[in-house]
Amino acid sequence: MRLDTMSVLPNIVTWIPWTLTAAITSLIACYLLWKTTRNKRLIDQIPGYVDWPLIGDILHFPPNLEGMRKLLIAESEKVRDKGLFKLKILEMPWIFIFSPGNVEKLLSSNKHIEKSWEYYPLYPWLGRGLLTSSGDAWRARRHMLTPSFHFSILKDFSGSINDHAGFLVDKLRREHCDTGEQFDIFSPITLSTLDIICSTAMGVDIGALDRGDSEYIKALFVIKEVTAMRTRNPLNTFDFFYNNTRNGRKCNHSIQIVHDFAYKVIREKRSLKEAGEGPSQGNRRPFLDLLLDCRDEHGNPLTDKEIREEVDTFMFEGHDTTASAISFTIFLLGAHQDIQKQCQAELDEIIGSSLSISNADLSKMTYLDWCIKEALRIFPTVPFFGRKLKEEITFGDYSVPKGTTIYHR
Repeated sequence: MRLDTMSVLPNIVTWIPWTLTAAITSLIACYLLWKTTRNKRLIDQIPGYVDWPLIGDILHFPPNLEGMRKLLIAESEKVRDKGLFKLKILEMPWIFIFSPGNVEKLLSSNKHIEKSWEYYPLYPWLGRGLLTSSGDAWRARRHMLTPSFHFSILKDFSGSINDHAGFLVDKLRREHCDTGEQFDIFSPITLSTLDIICSTAMGVDIGALDRGDSEYIKALFVIKEVTAMRTRNPLNTFDFFYNNTRNGRKCNHSIQIVHDFAYKVIREKRSLKEAGEGPSQGNRRPFLDLLLDCRDEHGNPLTDKEIREEVDTFMFEGHDTTASAISFTIFLLGAHQDIQKQCQAELDEIIGSSLSISNADLSKMTYLDWCIKEALRIFPTVPFFGRKLKEEITFGDYSVPKGTTIYHR
């Protein structure tokens, strides 16, 4: 039987408005029901905008990150004595805490360790490493890896770090110091910290500062940039949508390059270990070599995928945050010449004209240590982090229900 399209079309047109009406009615009914719940009443008591039904506070949001930063600061100042405030996207509340007491209460809890949804875009890259895992999986992985993070292990790499630092100083002197022109110091510092973290984490030399155009380095920067962009658009939360966008395809291609590089190094290191060869850098044991020795509670070694997740996590967290801290410290010292002179006087007393710094020298640099910590206070390398509450929590006079996402700033 042949279907008469023209005869069916009017029925479809008639059907659409009824479907739309039913959907709107259902949405309003759900909203009215939500308004009567205890969770809704608790959220509404928290300081914040008088939000619009269904759309929340979206109309107050600025169009760019700088505007959003200023909005968060302004809202914090309005309720400084409360220590928290809320923003709502649609009917989804975001609770921001900023007083020391509230932050301490959240961070000291061993229950509220589930990551917020903003970590989701990192999963394709970092998998379920220490940064992105939650709950029992995080505890098990942390227990297994704790010995690998002992500070004494880093002491063995002081010579390598000195070499990279010296190469950075020489490059800055050669290319910038005599020009009298302004330049962005963050880029060369990032490449230098990437060299250092590759050496200490994987035991390989990628020559980022010397030749920063390798496929691996380019892929890393693409992933960081595009992943940050993804978090700004709620539609990009859905993989089926994001993976078909230009940025999604670009990011996935770069992730594959980074993963292939890590797997190649892991296989080489595992082969050397199975062949009975010792540490690849004398007495220095890169993080990757230590991971090959890790065992879970059943005595099983980490798989290549699990090792890759931790190496990628260490690479990301190690070079990016360190570069940010160094850059802002240098910026502040340049802006405050009197403080810079006191730092220089301390260094002159400890190491003189030498650029080789020992672990013993570092322990004597008290004033410089203060300056670095103050720079981290003013310009924290991770200004926000999010947690999804596993149970209700109280901050002063306000209770925040289970399942709510809380951000510290």
